[in-house]
Amino acid sequence: MKKVLFVLLLAAGIQTSYAQEDSTILKKEIPEESDTIRVGGIIIIKKKGDDGDNEYKVTPENKYNNKRQYKRENITTNWLIFDVGYSGYNDKTDFSTTEAQDFLQFQNGIPATKGDYSLRVGRISNFNLWLFMQRVNIYKHVVNLKYGFGIETNNYFYKNPITYVDGPSPFTFRDSVSFSRNKIAADFFTVPVMININTNPGAGRWGGFQMSFGVSGGYLYASRQKQVSNERGKQKQRTDFNLNKWKVAYIAELGLGPIRLYGSYSMTTLHDFGLEQYPYNIGVRVNLFQQNYF
Repeated sequence: MKKVLFVLLLAAGIQTSYAQEDSTILKKEIPEESDTIRVGGIIIIKKKGDDGDNEYKVTPENKYNNKRQYKRENITTNWLIFDVGYSGYNDKTDFSTTEAQDFLQFQNGIPATKGDYSLRVGRISNFNLWLFMQRVNIYKHVVNLKYGFGIETNNYFYKNPITYVDGPSPFTFRDSVSFSRNKIAADFFTVPVMININTNPGAGRWGGFQMSFGVSGGYLYASRQKQVSNERGKQKQRTDFNLNKWKVAYIAELGLGPIRLYGSYSMTTLHDFGLEQYPYNIGVRVNLFQQNYF
């Protein structure tokens, strides 16, 4: 009883010395083997010592909460991450080659050029849904391994009336119709793997400014061409159009809190043959749901 009385008196003295400090509400539970008493802005923790006697620890509440509130977990998982951005490609095709010229047939005496496959810019054409992304602590929560799984949808809107023809040897041709919408879409199952740098891991739930960089591997599970015109209405055909089944890309993201900027640049071409076009994506990434583990 004397020990308890002494601790309470000591707590009252410490509370006075910290009267000017802000106090926060105790949010974390104390281990079951400990008893906790709060006196004003002071936390008193009682637990059994090694010799079996009771031991008391007196801590200002704000310091106690700050120490526990920003403890970083070793594994952090984000669920349902959304990307919205632009899909384009870097066209490195050598149109002086027979292969490139043969991929655009029925030329009517006009050779194929890079301009035939130019894209419309300024419209949203990349939508990604990551089912999850997980971050694993490597070094003091500053350096982390980040990986996930999701679906990438890439839309390429052509300026010109390019139409794809499927078959044993797929090809394209300049159509005679003026399309209000003319696109091909390539959808991938994708696994990203990155090194994540968190500049301030103690800065609350989302941490500080973060950057990540690495690679991703994707498999083409669906592709299609959609065309809209007054003459033909809406047309859609689903086939692989000589698109590359596999995609390997450099990837990166940076941002603060749940909002990030992302980018990717493919090391593999969009088509298996005929054209040498390297896809890229840029946009905004939104993380909504986060869960921490041990």
